[in-house]
Amino acid sequence: MAESLAAKLEAILYLKGEPLSISQLAAIAHTSRATTEEALLDLLDDYAHRDSALEIIETREGFVLQLRERFQAMMNELVPAELGVGALRTLAAIALRGPLLQSDLVELRGSGAYQHVQELMELGFVKRHRSSEARSFEVQVTDKFHHCFEIESLSQLAPVVTESKNASIDATSDL
Repeated sequence: MAESLAAKLEAILYLKGEPLSISQLAAIAHTSRATTEEALLDLLDDYAHRDSALEIIETREGFVLQLRERFQAMMNELVPAELGVGALRTLAAIALRGPLLQSDLVELRGSGAYQHVQELMELGFVKRHRSSEARSFEVQVTDKFHHCFEIESLSQLAPVVTESKNASIDATSDL
């Protein structure tokens, strides 16, 4: 059974996961630009009439298959956010040593930890509360952290951690 060019273009857009021009699509599909353009118009028309979570849109860079806007909130809940290296290292420090005072975290990670904690709180990976014993906030990971990183218990990581509790995590790199 031969596949339709529209279905092939749909597969290409799905697999590439980035905007592609008509010329790029034609080259990958091994067809002419005119034939690709015609099949792409059919595919666009098909998606316009589907009750689907996906859509094909044209951007400045080309055509892209993406999740419809109305499903973005669901995606944010289900898919872990991409974190920069600095924020990820700060999250690791909180996960391995937490709960800990934010002031201690800043000693470990440097002043960029303040911004990292704020970012991690907005993403739901970290929570903080005012410590009753100190003037600083106490920070710790949330259930969302455990769910997204599929870690039931940090004791699973204990054998990996060989340094003492007082050892510092590189405070200067990748802040």
